Amino acid sequence: MTEPEVRPVASSVNPTVRRRRLGQELRKLRELKGMTAEEVAERLLVSQSKISRLENGRRSISQRDVRDLCGVYGVEDHRIVDSLMQMAKESRQQGWWHAFGDTPYSVYIGLETDAASLRVYEASLVPGLLQTPNYASAVTEGSWPEATTADIERRVQVRMRRQERITDPENPLRLWAVIDESALRRIVGSREIMAEQMRQLVQFSLEPHITVQVLPYDVGAHPGMYGKFSILEFNDPQDASTVYLEGITSDLYLEKPNDVQTYSVMYEHLRMQALNADHSRQFIDRVAEEWAAEV
Repeated sequence: MTEPEVRPVASSVNPTVRRRRLGQELRKLRELKGMTAEEVAERLLVSQSKISRLENGRRSISQRDVRDLCGVYGVEDHRIVDSLMQMAKESRQQGWWHAFGDTPYSVYIGLETDAASLRVYEASLVPGLLQTPNYASAVTEGSWPEATTADIERRVQVRMRRQERITDPENPLRLWAVIDESALRRIVGSREIMAEQMRQLVQFSLEPHITVQVLPYDVGAHPGMYGKFSILEFNDPQDASTVYLEGITSDLYLEKPNDVQTYSVMYEHLRMQALNADHSRQFIDRVAEEWAAEV
């Protein structure tokens, strides 16, 4: 069996991406061995779902897991085993978001933190990376009725911390946001909060690495009518582009090339149907004035 080359992981890579990359390497080893996930699970006396979760990077991988899997796959090159073991060790470190306690979409935050670019379509809300603290608080309170004041404050803090990716002067996230007009028209919190949010949206749209486009009502039917989605892309070619679909109780991550291509084509259609960046900025500015006039 020809064993794949395992490249060292830079120390700057966050634990979510380490875990994801390690899972990809383990999948390659299994496929080179010609084994199914079910066969591996039987050999190790574990569930097939555990093997799947290890390979898709959704489960923490221990060094013991790596050792056992390398044994099953007959990996004899100690350099490969040592590299994978080191990746496993680093993947169990905690990212900055763990300091805020239990975060429901921590996997996504880990990917977003390391992404080079992000394409977002939002149907009913201003994207999280572009929200003001007041708007984020009102969104959290409205969408999570049982949340305590502490819960809301924690989630808003996490959201504001995430925004550092688009304000980083050295390595800002390239953000492209297509926002349905309904997100600009729905009152979240108050008219004053909406006016403030629209003004901030305009300011963000002036940044060279941020593009904001509005999809107006008169476009009619469009590819985004089935709901919001995000497409994350990374600098390292080892890290596959990922489509993120947020759910109420669980999220979905699509990494198969065909899935990513399908959503990428959908996004291109949304971009073409939306107002261009300049007209979108003018549109949002008018909406801001309308909200301010009603305060």
